[in-house]
Amino acid sequence: MPAPSAATFGRLADLIAIPDASERPTRSVVEVFSGKELTTIPVGTAQDALDAIARARVAQKEWATRPVSERAAIFHRYRDLVLKNLDSLMDMAQAETGKSRNAAQEEILDIAMTARHYARVAPKLLRPQRVTGMLPGLTKTVVRYQPKGVVGVISPWNYPMTLAVSDAIAALLAGNAVVLKPDSQTPYCALACVELLYDAGLPRDLFAVVPGQGSVVGTALVENTEYLMFTGSTATGQLLAEQAGRRLIGFSAELGGKNPMIVTAGANLREVADAAVRACFANSGQLCISIERIYVEQSIADEFTRVFGERVRNMTFRGGYEFGVEMGSLISEEQVKAVSAHVDDAVVKGATVVAGGKPRPDLGPLFFEPTVLTNVPEDAECYREETFGPLVSIYPVANVDEAVARANDTEYGLNASVWAASKREGEEIAARIHAGTVNVDEGYAPTWGSTGAPMGGMGVSGMGRRHGPEGLIKYTEPQTIATTRILNLGGPRGLPPKLWAKIMPPFVKALQYIPGR
Repeated sequence: MPAPSAATFGRLADLIAIPDASERPTRSVVEVFSGKELTTIPVGTAQDALDAIARARVAQKEWATRPVSERAAIFHRYRDLVLKNLDSLMDMAQAETGKSRNAAQEEILDIAMTARHYARVAPKLLRPQRVTGMLPGLTKTVVRYQPKGVVGVISPWNYPMTLAVSDAIAALLAGNAVVLKPDSQTPYCALACVELLYDAGLPRDLFAVVPGQGSVVGTALVENTEYLMFTGSTATGQLLAEQAGRRLIGFSAELGGKNPMIVTAGANLREVADAAVRACFANSGQLCISIERIYVEQSIADEFTRVFGERVRNMTFRGGYEFGVEMGSLISEEQVKAVSAHVDDAVVKGATVVAGGKPRPDLGPLFFEPTVLTNVPEDAECYREETFGPLVSIYPVANVDEAVARANDTEYGLNASVWAASKREGEEIAARIHAGTVNVDEGYAPTWGSTGAPMGGMGVSGMGRRHGPEGLIKYTEPQTIATTRILNLGGPRGLPPKLWAKIMPPFVKALQYIPGR
């Protein structure tokens, strides 16, 4: 299966929210496996973002008046279109990122799952909610959910399809418009997904794609939208949070992670090794929720290291647009250098390479072997810093208490994995870990794929949540409307104020006996 055609790129380029795009400066977009230029992308300006926001604001006013069920119908159609176009979407994801086909499919199926989930639950979640009023019988209180307005989304290169549109799905269903700044390395992934949204019936001005530099287009979004959703590094997230805070607009972010796995005595080590390959090396380790630290009870540490090391050394590792490859390429020379630097630093300081450990230019310009280290000292950069690549370290521990303590010894708190002799023991350990998601007997997929449950980070791993009710309601402004009936709080006409004042305290005290109060 080849990379997408020139005609495909040309068709998608017409969807970019930049007027006279053919006359603008451009940036090269390459096939990551080979380094060959595929096409170019025009570079947007702050004014392009402002114009897209202005058009989106007009479109949003009409969109917000549509019944939620009508909005949801578009996303049911969208789900079907995503699944119908699965092969071409996987081709685009692989071309721009270098990921394996399995990883590309995982990403696109997540879009379909998210679209179905929110299209199904949004009408109920956004329905006006009757709550107990201040004075039962005398007041009726209803909570309504008003859309924020225009939501800015800044998406990353590692999952450039699902992270471009899945957050937008919830925002759009809540009645908002969206302006997206995709990563400059993967803009056509976003456009391919957005094209299908237009085909499903979404008004074009309601979801605009403006490629460009983060410091230019991204800044315009945070300075001019009513809410910002960001996925990326902790450092950039902190900067954007500060900017959003100055404007007092809502902000949500999934940021970095140094995610731990705990393996206790009694776990099935071959099963753990197979799952750890997925947990550590999916998307070539370029995944915020991938595992980078494995804490193994001392009694089984040598055996686990042997089994896992052998499994990693035998991974299928190459480029190509076919299934059956477990790990593909990194996305950029910057990523290759970052992973190499962490490995080299650890080895110089005494770490042992169990598997991998070096770039593989014979496979392509940006390949780096899946790598496992042991004996990593505390002063090694990869001991605490996120690598964001195919590198994991194994640490023997005396017992579960030490494993939990070391797993929690980090400023991050995004994801974790637990393997124990029983499900119950695994769940008990999971509850002790300081992370937004914890998987028992898997690496990351069950919590990520549970779209009905919140997903996000503690500590410097993020703020807010995607998925679950929170992932939709965060894009709204809750509004309380209370209607006073029969008589107002001044008391019945003709009743002396002093007498009304004496009546009120026992009346309020009696409220505790009313169900729901």
